Amino acid sequence: MRAVETREQRSGQDSLRAWLRLLTCTNIVEREVRGRLRDEFGTTLPRFDVLAQLDAASHGSTPRLTMTELSRRLMVTNGNLTSLVERLVQEKLVIRTSSPSDRRTQFVRLSPNGKRAFDAMLPAHQMWIESMFAGLSDNERARLSDLLGKLRGSLHNSLDEERQR
Repeated sequence: MRAVETREQRSGQDSLRAWLRLLTCTNIVEREVRGRLRDEFGTTLPRFDVLAQLDAASHGSTPRLTMTELSRRLMVTNGNLTSLVERLVQEKLVIRTSSPSDRRTQFVRLSPNGKRAFDAMLPAHQMWIESMFAGLSDNERARLSDLLGKLRGSLHNSLDEERQR
């Protein structure tokens, strides 16, 4: 009985330790990327993230996203996104249009200026991330990515089960 309790306690401690390390690493990378985007490109991480999502969508069959889809991809509320997109529209980095069938649905896509701005930032962003992960071998980075993908799936399953209760 004592060995089972110890194993369960250790598992809980390992989970907590992993969570804290993941959070610490996320905060370090995010802080560094935020600072570099600000210093080198005069922009913010949320703006970069919007442009990145719109760029990714532009390579698909539909080169635009609804505001709802964009907010889902960015894991923010529509309300948080609306003012950011409005500023990007004013700066002519994105184009927003209404759906002809439902005026409440707004589509957003990169403008040519937005594409140029994002394309200027992307190589630097990739280089920053690569340099921060340089202490890991190719195999370690691949393994880490696989494990984080597995964790994401586990989180979704766990949360879905909780919501069904």
